[in-house]
Amino acid sequence: MVAVNETSRPVRYDVRGLAEPDAEAPKTARIDGDSAVIDAADLSPRLINLELRRLVYGEDIRNVTITNPGAKHSVAVGLLARCRITIDGSLGYFACTLGDGPEIHVTGRVGWSLGENMMSGVVVVDKNAGSLTGAALRGGDLVIRGHVGARTGIDQKGGTILVGGNTGSMTGFMMQRGRQIICGDAGPGLGDSMYDGSIYVAGKVASLGVDCVEEEMGPEDHELLDRKFRIYRMDKPDTFRKFVCGKQLYNYDTLEPSERKLVL
Repeated sequence: MVAVNETSRPVRYDVRGLAEPDAEAPKTARIDGDSAVIDAADLSPRLINLELRRLVYGEDIRNVTITNPGAKHSVAVGLLARCRITIDGSLGYFACTLGDGPEIHVTGRVGWSLGENMMSGVVVVDKNAGSLTGAALRGGDLVIRGHVGARTGIDQKGGTILVGGNTGSMTGFMMQRGRQIICGDAGPGLGDSMYDGSIYVAGKVASLGVDCVEEEMGPEDHELLDRKFRIYRMDKPDTFRKFVCGKQLYNYDTLEPSERKLVL
């Protein structure tokens, strides 16, 4: 199957719907010592990622800047090496996902599912991020200096999400481990059905989700907050409240007694 993209360059799809399955790295980056610059204006996401891999894995370049990203989707995904990537602009959805080691700085804003399934590393976004930020995050730090959308950190399994502004509804839904630090307000359903982990909120909480309870802050909590704000040079609000799992959903028997009778 052949389609035509915005630059009138034919794009090939395979039977699974994958775009450009046989594409090769364009080799258009400007390399200067151990740094390189990719102009993404005329490149598809597939070609941008191939060029990134060529530089990081093939040329051992550890500092890469991507200019003119054009809010394209799925850029800087699946990087499994220590390197520094600067995105000079905004990205679309599923940006910087599946990473294990890279430090990525986005100077603009991003769409849905930033940093989904990230294993380790750091992603810093200077402006806002969409819904599902940090979905299934497993490790590393995800820092958004602006606001984020709904269901931030859904199914989070580790790592830290630091938000400079507000967060939407159902933040921390089904959270299993890790930490979230929200400097602004949190929407309704905070921490709904969370199993573990901690959520710190400096602003107002619209409402708590099922089995999410407030807990008193300890010295280790203050040490964590001080350290994270110092690392990322962000202004720390004066006070925070801590929310954790109430552990009332751990036992199936207490949740659904009527269904238990049916099983027995």
